[in-house]
Amino acid sequence: MAKRTTPPPTAPPRRDKPAAANRQAVAGRRRDRRPVLIAALVVALIGGFYVVYQVANRPQPSGATSPSDYQVGTPGPGAKAPNLALPSARGGTVDLADYKGKTVLLYFHEGLGCQPCWDQIRDLEKSPADLKAAGVDQFVAITTGPVDLVAQKVKDDRLTATNLADPDLVVSRAYQANKYGMMGDDRDGHTFVLVGPDGTITWRADYGGAPNYTMFVPVSQLLTDLRAGVTG
Repeated sequence: MAKRTTPPPTAPPRRDKPAAANRQAVAGRRRDRRPVLIAALVVALIGGFYVVYQVANRPQPSGATSPSDYQVGTPGPGAKAPNLALPSARGGTVDLADYKGKTVLLYFHEGLGCQPCWDQIRDLEKSPADLKAAGVDQFVAITTGPVDLVAQKVKDDRLTATNLADPDLVVSRAYQANKYGMMGDDRDGHTFVLVGPDGTITWRADYGGAPNYTMFVPVSQLLTDLRAGVTG
C-alpha cells in the first residue's frame, strides 16, 4: 500500500499594506481638505458673531418700561448746556443758540469705524413722530472725526440728520462726552443730552461707559428712558 502524504498547510492569503504611492495620495487628500475646513470654520465664527450682535441689538417692544443701564455725567440735568459751534457735514457751522426756543437732543458718538453708532442715527431718523411725541424738536449728532470724513460717511449711509464734527474735542470735553467710550478719552462714547428751550439740560444718559460698553440703544428704549428721566 502506498504511503499517504499530508499536503503542507496552505498559508492564509497575504494582505499587502497600501503602497507608498497610495499612502501619499491619501495624505495629500487630507491636506487638500484643510483649507476648506479652515474656511468653513472662519465663516461659522463670523456668522456666530453676527448672530450675537443682532440678538444683542434687537429692538425691544415699544411698550418696554425697564430702564436701561446708563450713567449720568456732568454737566447733568439742571445745568446750563455748554454752547457749541461746530462744522456741519452739510457745510457751514451749526450753533446751539440757533435752536433757542426748541428742545434739542444731542447725540455724542464714537463715529467713524462704529457702524452701530451710524445705525443709531439712521433709526432715530426713521422715528420723527416718536421723537416729536417725546418732546424732541431737533436731533443733532456729534462725533470727533474730521468733517470731510463725517460728510462722506453721511453721504454713503444716506443720512439726513444734522451731523457735526468735533475733531479737536472742544465741545466733547465741555460735555465730558469723551469719558464714556471704549476707545479712551480721545473719542466720544454713546451719550445723549436733552437741552430744553431755555438752554438748560433736562436729561442726560451716558450709555457707553464701563463695564457695559454700549454702541446702540433701541429707539423705543431710548425714549422710554428719556421720558422717565424728564418726568422723574
